[in-house]
Amino acid sequence: MTREPIRSIEEFLAHALAIEGEAVQRYREFQACFAEREEDMLAGLCNNLSHFEEQHFDQLVERSRGLTLPAIPGHAYRWLDARTPEALPPEALYRIATPRQLLEIALAAEHRARDFFDSVARSAGDPQVVRMAEEMAREEDEHANWVSRALEYLPSGEGRWDPLPEGS
Repeated sequence: MTREPIRSIEEFLAHALAIEGEAVQRYREFQACFAEREEDMLAGLCNNLSHFEEQHFDQLVERSRGLTLPAIPGHAYRWLDARTPEALPPEALYRIATPRQLLEIALAAEHRARDFFDSVARSAGDPQVVRMAEEMAREEDEHANWVSRALEYLPSGEGRWDPLPEGS
């Protein structure tokens, strides 16, 4: 996806908040899904990641105080695309996806976030934006490494979970 360079701290913060907010929400959902399936190690990983992402989000909110941020389209950074009528809602996906598939979704999202922040660091004219983007890219890369390590422990040919009863 080609996009215009980030030109201001306000624009950067708006994008960063959208990225971090989505990550908090998804990691919380993944954590609940893994906990329900008694995947304690994966639930713990997602719990830790949701806390780190929430800390990032809170820091960005604090940094944004007093600034007017532009609106960012809600779908711009979604991990699970629910814009089309054919798309499964997340709760249905969690019922049928394997642990590996969910972690692959998280890994792809971490890579997209890192790539976004790397791109901003290379193209932004504002030194403050460059510094923040470089730091956030490093943090996203660290998160991607944690998810990658978790994937290494999962068998590649894993089967599906047993479906949960309706209403669970």
